[in-house]
Amino acid sequence: MNLSLKGLKSYWQLFLKWAKDPINRTKVYILGLVLLSIGIIKIYFLSSLFLSNVQQKEASIFLIYDNYSLDSVIVNLKKQDIIKNEGSFKLVCNLLGFKDQTVKSGRYKIKPGASNFSMVRMLKSGMQSPAKITLNNVRTLEELAYKLGSYLKADSSTFINLFHNQQYLDSLGLTQETVMTVFIPDTYEMYWDLEPEKVLSRFQTITKKFWNKERLAKADSLKLTQIEVYTLASIVEKETNKVDERPAIAGVYLNRFHQGMPLQADPTVVFANNDFTIKRVTSKHTSIDSPYNTYMYTGLPPGPICMPEKSSIDAVLNATAHDYIFFCARPDLSGYHAFAVTFNAHVQNANAYRDFLDKNGY
Repeated sequence: MNLSLKGLKSYWQLFLKWAKDPINRTKVYILGLVLLSIGIIKIYFLSSLFLSNVQQKEASIFLIYDNYSLDSVIVNLKKQDIIKNEGSFKLVCNLLGFKDQTVKSGRYKIKPGASNFSMVRMLKSGMQSPAKITLNNVRTLEELAYKLGSYLKADSSTFINLFHNQQYLDSLGLTQETVMTVFIPDTYEMYWDLEPEKVLSRFQTITKKFWNKERLAKADSLKLTQIEVYTLASIVEKETNKVDERPAIAGVYLNRFHQGMPLQADPTVVFANNDFTIKRVTSKHTSIDSPYNTYMYTGLPPGPICMPEKSSIDAVLNATAHDYIFFCARPDLSGYHAFAVTFNAHVQNANAYRDFLDKNGY
């Protein structure tokens, strides 16, 4: 150990003697600067690759439309305050061989703390994040088109044109009146830039899974098609917001339907008039000549009057078996209904409800 220390000491003394020469000292300074520069360059490269270059502290959604050049993508990333430094981002693009090309359209989720390396790799490979599509409280195709357009790349006008493209709907076995039956309220994940035709096809595939063997068997036992069940469910849902009462309401309409009676469902008349502000249906409203007017035409309307919840569809499939033909609101503002087998009993219930409203100033 002593020999080693002595050896090191002698080497150090020789170095100091050598370094006293101005020329040698200059060489040392130059070598030091070169090593320092190499170190700085390495640190810059490594930091450009792996340190965060994200400005925001929460996840950002960055949308890329068709024919976006890489340069315009970088400019927009900076303009939207997503990245801090354009130069380091471009450097990593060059290092990964990603330059002078267009970027794949899509919805990209950029997480806080993301490095240039992870962001460039994501954009280069087109690893977009799916959009979450929540469908509920939809009455018309226009509302449906608006919702889809608010979540996806294609706008609402593109979807409404598709819903009115009978040639395309024929290929799916649908009509403009029944295309709504492809959609069931829920939250779905789909790629933002999915073509509208593929969106509709995807929903049709999802709905086929919803209609499992058990549901199909129940529909068959009711002598109804899937579309008819869906259509009746839309009426039941707009008739009552009480989920536990929907099977009983569905039972009334099934009794009328199978006896060949007009359904006389007020929600269908509201839909036929295209006036969803109507609070009380009168003879003025029921006089409209529309296939959706179930006071004028027997049977089910040609399609649903809204997008019913799963619970409403299952309420029809599991309708309560009873003999009731009539129902009206209970005189207690509970939101529930009083049911009757005969018309006379129904009139008594209706009078009781009117008396209640008059007595309480409604």
